[in-house]
Amino acid sequence: MREAFGRALVELGRIRTDFVVLDADVAGGTGTHFFRQEFPDRFIQCGIAEQNMMSVAAGLSTLGLIPIVTCYAVFASLRSIEQARNSIAYPKFNVKIAASHLGLDVGPDGPTHQAIEDLAVFRSIPNFTIVSPADPVELKKALPAVIDLDGPVYLRTGRSPVPTIFDEGLRFELGRGSIIREGRDVTIIAIGVMVHRAIEAAERLHREGISCRVINMSTIKPLDREIIADSASRTGCLVTAEDHTILGGLGGAVAEVLAETVPVRMERVGIRDLFAESGDPQDLARKYHLLPDDIVLAVRKVLRGKQ
Repeated sequence: MREAFGRALVELGRIRTDFVVLDADVAGGTGTHFFRQEFPDRFIQCGIAEQNMMSVAAGLSTLGLIPIVTCYAVFASLRSIEQARNSIAYPKFNVKIAASHLGLDVGPDGPTHQAIEDLAVFRSIPNFTIVSPADPVELKKALPAVIDLDGPVYLRTGRSPVPTIFDEGLRFELGRGSIIREGRDVTIIAIGVMVHRAIEAAERLHREGISCRVINMSTIKPLDREIIADSASRTGCLVTAEDHTILGGLGGAVAEVLAETVPVRMERVGIRDLFAESGDPQDLARKYHLLPDDIVLAVRKVLRGKQ
């Protein structure tokens, strides 16, 4: 995903000159080294000083430029959150924060670098739009929409390769969830790296005779309340899947909508209220129950409650 982000930035940089890229000395990790190589005059090295980088971006935005701040998600959402809140969100400056290394995908970098709370943090701050694409194609399609939106955006990019879900004909729309698979028994709403796992879980359940509606919720704020309520009405129960703590992320956001519209039973697949260990991302996903097997179990559990 980070390579797709870096290459998409280069493609956009060739056709528009209104944005600059800011880096916290992690260009190799975020994929922005591609942009630095082709557009050195539009690449600003801020060093390992994320708080200062947010303030620099806020200042640049007042000059009419569109700053794209790039760093690891844990530092964007925790280390520099005061500057993001007070210097970017409060005045509603046109700054984009593009964060990589999400959830347990950080792997051996350890729990200090695992961003498992970033959605909860940014959801709570007014004026931020939050986007988390599911694959490289959606990331490429989302990036122009993110830059065109007048206001602060938090864009989750990612670290490791993920399977390609969409074809080049995909039409991305901010604020809209998309139905990837129709189904009648249960709805699975997933975000980011969990979308392809939700699709795999739905395939397995299909072979058992269970029909799953799968939704990619790539914009978590503003949240597509209509598709959540409609899905709850159609299937009568729901499962959310996220590479994030279940507290305040996708599951929490969907539960808020259900409580206010169509209350149905739901289960949440995500990281429980704990810090994970350091290790291989796939091993961590297995240990902390983020794999298709875990979505399958959650679906079976919610269906038992529905009956």
